[in-house]
Amino acid sequence: MNARWLLPLLTLLVLISALGVVFAKHQNRTLYAELAALQKQSDAMEVEWGRLQLEQSTWATHGRIEKIARQRLGMRNVDYDKVMIVKP
Repeated sequence: MNARWLLPLLTLLVLISALGVVFAKHQNRTLYAELAALQKQSDAMEVEWGRLQLEQSTWATHGRIEKIARQRLGMRNVDYDKVMIVKP
């Protein structure tokens, strides 16, 4: 290869490499910002999930269910002297 083409070719390759580094660094920063936003969203969803689990456990307490059964449905505890066991 001729020496007079070597220097411009190497200069071009260095410029292309530099542009590749700049593009990769920009892409890395963009993806890192997206990752940080998704992690923040994930943390918020974890907090919401914990709150919903606590709310569900509150709504499903035995005392609350028994109170609703008595008030709305007119249910009551069974008198064991009135229980009849049926055998086949």
